[in-house]
Amino acid sequence: MSTSSSSTDPPFVTNRLEVGRIGKAHGLRGEVMVVLTTNRPERVAAGAVLHDGHQDLVVVASRPHLNGHIVVFEGVVTREAAEVIRGRPLSAEALDDPDELWVHELVGCEVVEADGTVRGTVEMVQVNPASDLLVLDTGALVPLVFVTGRATGRVTIDPPDGLFDLYN
Repeated sequence: MSTSSSSTDPPFVTNRLEVGRIGKAHGLRGEVMVVLTTNRPERVAAGAVLHDGHQDLVVVASRPHLNGHIVVFEGVVTREAAEVIRGRPLSAEALDDPDELWVHELVGCEVVEADGTVRGTVEMVQVNPASDLLVLDTGALVPLVFVTGRATGRVTIDPPDGLFDLYN
């Protein structure tokens, strides 16, 4: 993802995560299509606050539609206003849910097997239909289904035999 900055942009906030993108206007009253990149539909629930890179947007109402949601934001009441925000990424504050694995908490973690074998450091999480993948600095790909534990700075895995044979 590339971003540009100008003197009018707000300062970068590190505790926000990208959660979706504003799509085309829907109708004449300021509704927009929002496609979420998160599995948390509460991100577009009434009262939720999202940031579009320029301003905070408060969700007034939303409803599922096709592969996204039709959303009404406070203050966006015309089609013209909806067209102005079209294409902007949406970010939100990180949710505090200790039972979930969050990408921003996994990146930079050391990956170790239960026996202590270090397998590398997580560089990114790659979306994959069967199971998202930890992409390690060694080039290895580890499906999230093999993660058995997480502590600060460390992810424990229980991989099947042979998973790392290609990377040795």
